[in-house]
Amino acid sequence: MELQGFERHDHASCIRDGVDAAAEHCRREGLQLTPVRRRVLEILLERHRALGAYDILDTLRDEGLGSQPPVAYRALDFLVKNGFAHRIERLNAFVACNHPGENHSPAFLICRKCDRVAEGQADPASDMLGRSAAAIGFRIERAVVEAEGLCPACQENDRK
Repeated sequence: MELQGFERHDHASCIRDGVDAAAEHCRREGLQLTPVRRRVLEILLERHRALGAYDILDTLRDEGLGSQPPVAYRALDFLVKNGFAHRIERLNAFVACNHPGENHSPAFLICRKCDRVAEGQADPASDMLGRSAAAIGFRIERAVVEAEGLCPACQENDRK
């Protein structure tokens, strides 16, 4: 068992389920999940942490799947556009989506020590941000919530 975000889970099935969900979505929508796109998604699912495009490119290069930055960026653009990955703005990095195919507002909890990222759900339209926006007549269409702190494992390590 490994950590999914910050919780223990069956990591092999996590990767398999994520790739299967993407493949099924692509089949339904007539999109191509090319070998490079699939591998980039697998890399994000395997690591459960935010990865920069060059980190991903290093793995692709080592595996003979491409060595030029556009290879990684095109795959990441596809994955983000279709809801299989998210861009973590603060880190200029990417993470696999825990809720592929669902319309949702993710909230990212980023551990400042181990770089693991957990994806939660935010509801900006009904929380404090939503109430503030409504008070001035603003309609939120998209919000990205990113919080930095310490995951349970790193907190435990600090106590030792």
